Amino acid sequence: MSLHTWWLFVATVFVVSAIPGPNMLLVMTHGAQHGLRRSSATMAGCLSALVLMLSVSAAGLGVFLEAWPAMFNGLRMIGAAYLVYLGVKSWRAPADEAPVHDADMLAAKPARSRFALFRNGFLVAGSNPKAILFAAALLPQFIDASRPTLPQFGVLVATFAVIEVSWYLVYAGFGTRIGARLKSRNVAKAFNRLTGGVFVGFGAMMALVRR
Repeated sequence: MSLHTWWLFVATVFVVSAIPGPNMLLVMTHGAQHGLRRSSATMAGCLSALVLMLSVSAAGLGVFLEAWPAMFNGLRMIGAAYLVYLGVKSWRAPADEAPVHDADMLAAKPARSRFALFRNGFLVAGSNPKAILFAAALLPQFIDASRPTLPQFGVLVATFAVIEVSWYLVYAGFGTRIGARLKSRNVAKAFNRLTGGVFVGFGAMMALVRR
């Protein structure tokens, strides 16, 4: 691909990644609860799922999901149910004086392992099969068919990863700054309910909005 095409891809991904979604909300929430260093495991989980989904789309499985709407809708509903589950768990989480909460979305327990944070990030990022179709529609627009596709795909995925992680750090950093405020029971309760409501909203949108 040309340098001009690459810059167009950078601009597109920069804007798309900046838009608040379940991934960014989770990274911000874990940044507030566990700090920037521990929330890096959440970032790694989110990024791993997204890179896997990009690879799946490049392998042509996005076309497979398009051709099998029942499977696509099944995966979509599972993802929606998981986001609603996280939202309800967050909403109902008890608000203690301490700012540390459960990694699986705000239950008041000691900090979970990095693997638990990674798993949470992976499941949230992988909960939306529409990302596969989006990648299948987006990536070919920036690949020069007259040149080898694998190196171009590698460049696009690496570029996407750098931009996505940069936004993760922004959101996690913001979460870290507000983390100290969660020492207040009232603030922690409001934070739990706000994030819970947003996650339920994301789940409802995923379940109701068709392709």
